[in-house]
Amino acid sequence: MSEDEGYAISYQALAAGTPVHGADGPEVGRVDRVLDNEREGIFDGIVFRDGGGVERFVDAPEVGRIAERRVTLTIPAEQAGALGPPEPGTAVFQADVGAGRVRRFFGGGWRRRG
Repeated sequence: MSEDEGYAISYQALAAGTPVHGADGPEVGRVDRVLDNEREGIFDGIVFRDGGGVERFVDAPEVGRIAERRVTLTIPAEQAGALGPPEPGTAVFQADVGAGRVRRFFGGGWRRRG
């Protein structure tokens, strides 16, 4: 565990607004929401907003580490900045800001959207 990142957590416990960093270090945006492949029951990826508010989707294999205070990608910041938006029709989970820290830690801080 890195002192700055916090402990590794499940994608279901990831809070909206958590910084997203490229593999080379720079912050590329903030978590907006998490996508889940409901049919297969697996993590699909993260939608983040860059500094200009542009929505970008990073696929699960490009997410290297999810921690309490930081998401680190396996791709460099430049490549992350060129990612497009998510495809429509994927199940979306959005942070439940009313959930306490312990509830979010155990995956109860997300609710189905749309």
